[in-house]
Amino acid sequence: MSPKTIFFIGKPGCGKGTQAKLLAERTGWHIIAAGAAFREIASEDTPAGRKTKHDIDQGLLMPHWFAMYLYLKGLFSLPADASVIFDGFNRKEPEAKLIVESLNWLERPFVVLHIRVSDEEVRRRLELRKGAQDRADDHSVDTRLEEFETFTAKAIGLFREQGVLIDIDGEQTPEKIAEDVGKVLGLS
Repeated sequence: MSPKTIFFIGKPGCGKGTQAKLLAERTGWHIIAAGAAFREIASEDTPAGRKTKHDIDQGLLMPHWFAMYLYLKGLFSLPADASVIFDGFNRKEPEAKLIVESLNWLERPFVVLHIRVSDEEVRRRLELRKGAQDRADDHSVDTRLEEFETFTAKAIGLFREQGVLIDIDGEQTPEKIAEDVGKVLGLS
C-alpha cells in the first residue's frame, strides 16, 4: 500500500513549503502546514497570538504540544481514503514519536521526506527570501539552525530508525527536487 500521508522535514529554507505546494498541485492532495497555522495564530491579538508572534520573530520552534494539537486536529478530521501532505509538524522528537504512534494506531501508511541542504545553502536561500517575502523568522538564521540541530536532527534520527525517512537532495532546482519526490513516491 502506498503512503497516504506525506511529511516534509529539513533545515529552514530547504524548500519544504515549495515542495509541499508542488506535490499538492501535481496530486490534488491537501496540505496542512504548521508554519501557516502558527503565523495565522500570531496575527491574533490574544495572549497565545502575541507569544506565538514573539517566538516566531525570534526564530524559535513552537512547543511540541502546540504543534501536535494542530497536527492531531488536522489528522483526525481526514477521511480514511484522503491523502494529505503535512508540512512542519515533525520538528521535535516528541512530535516525531506522536506522529509514529498516531499513524500506526490509525494504520495509515506514511513517509517522511528529508530535503537535505547545507548550512551555507540555507543562509543563501534565506537571504534571497528575506528580500522577496520579508518573513521575520528569516532574520534569525543562526537561531533557526541551532534549533534544527538541537531538536529536528533527533526527530530525523527517530524517523530513520522507524524506516519511514527518505533523503532527497535539496541542493537542486525546485523542479528537479519535485521530480525526485515524485520518483520516490511512485508518481513518475
